Amino acid sequence: MADALELDALWAEFHRVVNMTSQELAAWLRVNDAAGESVDPPEHAGAPTGEHVLAILQKRRIDLTEEDLDVMYEVVDTVTAETGPERESKDASDAESEAAETRRRHRLMTLGHDPSRPPG
Repeated sequence: MADALELDALWAEFHRVVNMTSQELAAWLRVNDAAGESVDPPEHAGAPTGEHVLAILQKRRIDLTEEDLDVMYEVVDTVTAETGPERESKDASDAESEAAETRRRHRLMTLGHDPSRPPG
């Protein structure tokens, strides 16, 4: 298990990158599931991870498991990689780029991060 300082930092960073409420995430996962969309190839985080994020959002820090911590690190790493400064400079001028950007946004929303929201 992580030490207290590491846990505090992870908890803060996880809640910074997960900018959707548990209600918003639950609604998104239901809509996404009902639409039958698979926004991720199998090797990427997807709906099962989103369900785990939802479960984490409903927990107290003291109740976290090792598996929760692994998912939290995965979500922080994925969202950070997908939203870093180099991502902001990409041009989405054609339809293919727009489609890719929509898939990216949906993938991030499945993890509890809505990239259309301003950083909090």
